[in-house]
This record gives sequence, C-alpha cells and structure tokens, in this order.
Amino acid sequence: MMTLMRRAAFIALLFLLVVPVNAAPITFNTALPVSEGQLIYRGLLSISRSSDDGSSAVDQELDTITVSSVLGYGINNKLAVFGVLPYSDRELEESGVAGSVTRDNQGFGDISGFARYQLWQQDGLGSTLRLAGVGGLTAPTGNDDRSDSVGRLPPSLQTGSGAWDWFAAIVATHQTLTNEFNGQISYRDNRESGGIELGDTLSVDVSWQHRLWRQDIARGVPAFFYSVLELNVLHQDKNRLNGRSNRNTGGDRVWLSPGMQYVARRWILEAVIQIPVIQSLNGNALENDFVFTTGFRRSF
Repeated sequence: MMTLMRRAAFIALLFLLVVPVNAAPITFNTALPVSEGQLIYRGLLSISRSSDDGSSAVDQELDTITVSSVLGYGINNKLAVFGVLPYSDRELEESGVAGSVTRDNQGFGDISGFARYQLWQQDGLGSTLRLAGVGGLTAPTGNDDRSDSVGRLPPSLQTGSGAWDWFAAIVATHQTLTNEFNGQISYRDNRESGGIELGDTLSVDVSWQHRLWRQDIARGVPAFFYSVLELNVLHQDKNRLNGRSNRNTGGDRVWLSPGMQYVARRWILEAVIQIPVIQSLNGNALENDFVFTTGFRRSF
C-alpha cells in the first residue's frame, strides 16, 4: 500500500505541473456545448484496485494509477473535438504456495480522439435540454507487448491494446438553475492485435448534480458547490486469445459513485469514488475494489 501511495504522490505532482466551466458528470461525457473557439483542458488522476475473489489457488491484486490529459476545442456552437492522452503505472502482485511475485509496467497509453455533435436542444426559462452524439477512435500508441523476467505481461498490465478501436455514444443533459441530470449509452468495439482481442464493452451511465451552495463574488460571477451522484453500469464481453474466449474475463459491473464539484467561472475542481455494488464476472476475473478519481477543468 505504501508503494502505491508513493507512486500516487509522485504522479500527482507531475499532474499538477501540466499547463492547465457548468457542472458536469465526472465519470463520463456531457451534452452541454463547448463555445465556438473555446479551448478546454481537463486533467484527471485515477487510482484503482482490483483483486480476486479467493476462489483461485493464486491470490492476485492489481493497482493502477492513471493520469489523463484531455484537450477539447469548440469548432462551432454544435461541434466540439477532443483528444485524450493517458499515462499509467500498473502493479500486479501474485502469491500462492510457490511464493509471490510482483510485476509492473509504466508508460503512455493509447491516444483517443473523438467528436461530439449536438443533435437537438430545447431551451426554457432557467433550463435547457440537449442531446448529443459522440464518435471516436483510439490509436495503438501504447505498448502491448512488454515482457519481464516471468514472460510477456498480461493485457491488464499493458499500457496499450495494439489495435485501432472505435467507440460511439449518445449523451443527454437536462440542466436547471439548481440541478443537472446527465445520461449516456456508449459502445466500444475492441479489435484484435497479436492474437489478443479485449472484450467489447457496453455501458450505461447516469449522473445527478445538485447545487448545495453559492459563493457570491463581489462585482463578479458567482461560484457554486455541487454534490454529485452517479451510477455506472458496464457489460464487457470475454477477451479472446487466438480466436478462443478466455473464460476468466468479462462480465457485468455496477458502481455507485458519489462525488463533489466546485464550479467557478473558468474552472472546476472535482472528485468522485466509484464503489462497486454488483459484480457478476466470469470465472476468476478480478473484482474491482474501488476507483477514486480527482481532477480539474480549465477553459481558455
């Protein structure tokens, strides 16, 4: 655990040194537009832990720390484009009757680019309802064939998939003066590379932001403090190795995700913890213990 915290502190320092907006969901996208010519930077630090359920002869614990940099730009009042660059530090501890071994890997992951287009909107007094479509690609810029003294690292320790993958989503947002509701349905098609194909994913996400407190700034724009509650549902198909399904991968997960946001005129501070409430997984697939994410957004 101390090793994990030291790595988190080091990566958090790098995260804060990166050259750095409405309430918004933390774990997924929003349908609210980016103004024409506006540039938005978002930085995220995510710490997660997964472990086995005790049914296997080998105990496993996977710790992952990921720093993601997201850059968005408003082409016009309906179309915005985004780029995402992740850096991760992954460590897997395996222990059994023959002893224990620690395997790790660090590096930049696969770069993603996507566009979001506003499909429909309806504005009222103090409220807006919007629907947007999202589509994008992930390029194989990370490493997918790293090895150590034991052999080739498993897919969970690789920083990339080695394949060109595509994803698409429909996002809806309803915003009022005190509340905001967001929903998303997204699908990701993962392709094969080097005989390994990660399972495709289908996710459904909902988010509720409620304004708790308004800070009146003299002669300026007020800032707001929001509570956030999100529900994340994920189905993942089994991974495939040389065309055959891996029975110890894939399944269904549901997270309940409470969080907080401080929203100022040009920036947001935010944090959320994803707590697994349902995990119906295949075979000995690792169960998620938690995902903690914190970050900021800055508009220019």
